[in-house]
Amino acid sequence: MKAFSLPRLLAYGLFGFPLALLALPIYVYVPQFYAERFGMSLSLIGSALLVSRVLDAFFDPLLGAWIDKRPANQGYGRFILYSLPLLIPGFYALFHPPAATMVTPMLWFFCALLMVYAGFSLASIAFQSWGAALTQLPGERLRLTATRELCGVAGVVTAALLSQFADISWLSAVLICSLLIATFLLLRFTPDMVNRYQDQQSSLRWRHLFSNQYFRSLFLVFVLNGIAAAIPATLFLFFAKDRLQLAAHSGVLLLLYFVAAAMSLPLWVRIAQRIHESRAWLLAMLLSVLSFIWAYSLQAGDLTAFAVICVLSGLCLGADLALPPALLSGVIRQAGHSEHYEGSYFGAWNWANKMNLALAAGLSLPLLDYLGYTPGISSGSGLQALSFAYTVLPCVLKCLAALVLWRAPLRKV
Repeated sequence: MKAFSLPRLLAYGLFGFPLALLALPIYVYVPQFYAERFGMSLSLIGSALLVSRVLDAFFDPLLGAWIDKRPANQGYGRFILYSLPLLIPGFYALFHPPAATMVTPMLWFFCALLMVYAGFSLASIAFQSWGAALTQLPGERLRLTATRELCGVAGVVTAALLSQFADISWLSAVLICSLLIATFLLLRFTPDMVNRYQDQQSSLRWRHLFSNQYFRSLFLVFVLNGIAAAIPATLFLFFAKDRLQLAAHSGVLLLLYFVAAAMSLPLWVRIAQRIHESRAWLLAMLLSVLSFIWAYSLQAGDLTAFAVICVLSGLCLGADLALPPALLSGVIRQAGHSEHYEGSYFGAWNWANKMNLALAAGLSLPLLDYLGYTPGISSGSGLQALSFAYTVLPCVLKCLAALVLWRAPLRKV
């Protein structure tokens, strides 16, 4: 197979831009938005996020199996189109709730979350499965995933800028336009992978997935590392506003973090090509812990120090974005399931990602509420609990993930 040209890489990868543009506001800004707009407690918001994400997560394996069982003359593009009527109205509804006198904010919040999650899940699984089916060559699979994640980081940076300097209406308009344009480019210029198995009627069951030691090891690392990343993402705005009193700079700090991640992607691709994706990912985990742990000692007003932490952590994020999907593509190839069961694998993969986010929000927010932390109050014992949850706990989980990855046999994929 020939190497992918840059236009071919971009035609595929650009769809990651609107997906990330949609994801950042949901995962980072939603808790604070509903807490401040309607005075909802963190326990209530965390519970809603936990329940909706768990429900959504358990649909992901079903969606992956549905994609795998598509008729022989259908590719992945059809499922991308199916996702649009859920993504666009769901996102708009989430950030444009009616007055509290018209409908219960909690009910609106929950239903809008379910709608946008359903569309996002279908689009993500089809998109990632499509990429895994396009090539099984180690070098090309890494270029493909790196391009996709680079476009995703560009979407996150755009979302951070719009959230900082424009209102949600501008963000919604940019999202809709970019989603339609990226969908057109994806469907028009990326070869769709029709099912080579005539009218496949079976999907790969979970017990078959986890009987593969390579997938089992990779899955455990992904879960531990994912929870370690999801906790700071959930608590970032609270930490920046109340612990550091840097709310006015939160958008710029997020921008630094994701720009650093984008800049690091080519570097991690080169490192992975030299020492393998698994060893490059392990190196990134260790560097991430070393760069992030000292955020625990920061005090109010430590803008420069926190900015440096954001940049260093962002440089390590590039590895978390590009390397795990490339390793999963290798696991699929090693198992002999390429162009056959990508949907089932990425259904389980997205299930884990959703559960990571669900556990991060559904456990950390109520726990902080219980320990006395109240959003908007920058004094008291609750701030110490916030600092511990934001910095120390993720580093412990990251070290566990690194240990499992070091012992895993993933250099063979």
